[in-house]
Amino acid sequence: MSKVYLFLAEGNEEIEALTVVDLLRRAGIDLKTVSIGEDKRVTGSHNISYYADITLDEASDTADMLVLPGGMPGTRYLGECEKLMSMVKKQYEEGRYVAAICAAPTVFGNLGILDDKKATCYPGMMDKLIAKEKLTDSVVVDGNVITSRGLGTAIDFSLKMIELLISKEKADEIATSVVYK
Repeated sequence: MSKVYLFLAEGNEEIEALTVVDLLRRAGIDLKTVSIGEDKRVTGSHNISYYADITLDEASDTADMLVLPGGMPGTRYLGECEKLMSMVKKQYEEGRYVAAICAAPTVFGNLGILDDKKATCYPGMMDKLIAKEKLTDSVVVDGNVITSRGLGTAIDFSLKMIELLISKEKADEIATSVVYK
């Protein structure tokens, strides 16, 4: 079974985070939400509070995929978290998946992860995205890097992760079960 960590910071975009959690768990993927703060309680950018499964100190460095949701100021806080950035860089360098949506792909760009990659992000953040090639596709996969545009593409983003971690058939099954398209 695949193991995924989705990182939560104060001010993250709730729907981007929780859509990934919901759909990947429906697919049977072992996804843990990880608070980068000392507390498991996180409040998103639209003042919705919820609890992470674990804190960053409890996370190991053996996940198959690391996921960063967007939102502001959550994306900024993710990028400022040195321990998380070290995990992301190691994950990428070891050839395991890293995924980000909305403003969060800019974090990958700032780490140099996108220097030779195609990527996408939230339209209002494109000027801050450092990548070899900037695309406007809903989801862009380049090697072990997955990026997506925003809340409206969160289902596509989640289904692509299911496809990569399990299969296209499983992604299609989940899409059908939630009456998507």
